[in-house]
Amino acid sequence: MEENKQEKYLRISKEIVNYVGGEDNIQGVAHCATRLRIVLTDNNLADIEKLENIDSVKGVFIAGNQLQLIFGAGLVNEVYEVFSRYTHTENMSLGDIKAQSAQKQNPIQTVIKSLSDVFIGIMPGILAAALLMGITGVLGKWDVVVNNETLYAINKLASIAANGIFSILPMAVCYSATKRYGGKPILGMIVGAIMLDSSLANAYSVGSGTVVPEVIRIFGFPIELVGFQGGIIIALMMGFVVAKLDIFFDKKVPDFIKLLLSPLCTVFISTVLLFTVVGPLGRELGNLITGSLIWMTENLGALGYMIFAGLQQIVVITGLHHIIGAVEAQLIADTGRNFLNPLMSVALMGQGGAVLGYLILNWNDVKARELCIPSFASTLFGISEPAIFGVNLRHKFPLVAGCLGGAIAGAYVYFADLAALGFGTSALPGIAITDPTNNGYINYIIAHIIALSTGLVFCVIFGKVKDKKTTKVEDSEYDVSEKVGNIEVTSPVKGRVKNIGESSDATFASKCMGDGIAVDVIDGEIVAPCDGKITIVFPSKHAIGMKLKDGSSILIHCGIDTVNMDGDGFETFVDVDQEVKKGDLLLKFDIDLVKEKGYSTETMMSFELADKRTLQMQYTGQTQGKDVVAVVK
Repeated sequence: MEENKQEKYLRISKEIVNYVGGEDNIQGVAHCATRLRIVLTDNNLADIEKLENIDSVKGVFIAGNQLQLIFGAGLVNEVYEVFSRYTHTENMSLGDIKAQSAQKQNPIQTVIKSLSDVFIGIMPGILAAALLMGITGVLGKWDVVVNNETLYAINKLASIAANGIFSILPMAVCYSATKRYGGKPILGMIVGAIMLDSSLANAYSVGSGTVVPEVIRIFGFPIELVGFQGGIIIALMMGFVVAKLDIFFDKKVPDFIKLLLSPLCTVFISTVLLFTVVGPLGRELGNLITGSLIWMTENLGALGYMIFAGLQQIVVITGLHHIIGAVEAQLIADTGRNFLNPLMSVALMGQGGAVLGYLILNWNDVKARELCIPSFASTLFGISEPAIFGVNLRHKFPLVAGCLGGAIAGAYVYFADLAALGFGTSALPGIAITDPTNNGYINYIIAHIIALSTGLVFCVIFGKVKDKKTTKVEDSEYDVSEKVGNIEVTSPVKGRVKNIGESSDATFASKCMGDGIAVDVIDGEIVAPCDGKITIVFPSKHAIGMKLKDGSSILIHCGIDTVNMDGDGFETFVDVDQEVKKGDLLLKFDIDLVKEKGYSTETMMSFELADKRTLQMQYTGQTQGKDVVAVVK
């Protein structure tokens, strides 16, 4: 007898329970538009490989301490109903399960996830600037560039472009952190701009002793008016402070004066805290970290070198590594040699090797290639931020592998008595300032090969041990019911169209939901991208599914994590089983409200193709919604 739907979903539910370690290991269950989300007492009891092989499961991964099984739009609702009844976890909301998940995160996991969340949005700017900075740094040393008027001008403009993101990085971080913690991002940008105000003494100049800052007093309490250039950890802290103050005043200030008074109080109090509490605390933290590393290299011999090289890139995460420049300058003034520069360089190259290791492990992942290749290229020119924030920190084990690679190479630096005659550049350009004594150039190359290769090897080993799963896409269960020609699909919304592999949503970016597009929207009107039939309107109104005449399906998902808004700001204009024509209005959503709630408005459209059908991506760039972005063939 053929298995009916309820029997099938009950069988799937039993298999899931069996492969996650039993019902006693399940703390909570919920679902979003495409995924069944389960919080387990012990994630180690889950057999990922067996879960991936369950009927109708398109992918399995653990994110935010949630086990997430991808079923797809529509199907996940039906599976959830049976699974929740079977496991006695009905009526749990997505907020409930996230609360359960958050309870499982230790402080270190929370900090790492926060850092990753903050930096993921500003990674494109860091990556572009890093590559430009590395290229211009090399070309600037070539006589043919220096002596040619046009080449010099082009390289100069490229250098200005490269310095852009790094000159405002604290402001960008404060903006992103404020958004991450639920505040209005513009307030974070304002406080970030205050950190870099030109009327304040430059932090680097004060650190080198060339500038004495102005001191003001509030009730006798002295405040040094020093900028926060390079103060990434301070910017992160301030982003959190701004967000919490913004949320507090929005709740406490009466509505009729909220627009005027709430932002004013948030910005002013944040500024006071910046100069009186957060800034000094962040600087002391930086001095403690940097001072400890310097002491280790001076007092612990090879072990000290290993510790410094192993941990230096952790310091880069906080932005406190800029302080080391003053120490390097003093070393050169006192001894004529800088032993810290090659240590920082091999530390960076260890992270580059880890990126290559992660790339090897995930070569079939288009998004991984798109991110890892340029991130590694930037490390060759002495810039590690794209590698750290774009790859290694996000996945954790590559960061550890890179640190180990740097540590091992650090020991070689010690025994080879390797040093530099200057500071400010590393990796390939760094060879220009290497002290040539004691076969310095050769040892510099060897040290970097050690860092690169060991970082790569450790990453591959860790990845294999971790048994990192690869998301599989099962064959479409649809058959072409009628012979149809090509189907042209337009963007469902106005904005900048990009490949779905560039989406900020990891699930869609992995393409386990199918290929497609992501759109940085400029308004919230979603229209039918082609003719079809509505198959699902999600209860929270943020996602709509369509079936095309050839049996293929389209899922349009408005925003990231907007399911948490429970329909607030969303309005739908279609019902399930309704036939629609290209251009028909499907839904509207308030993009300003979505941003105010702290969520991304990025909208994804993914395809699940019928048997023997293929997808040809057609267009990326700015669109008013009329451009053909894909063709189903």
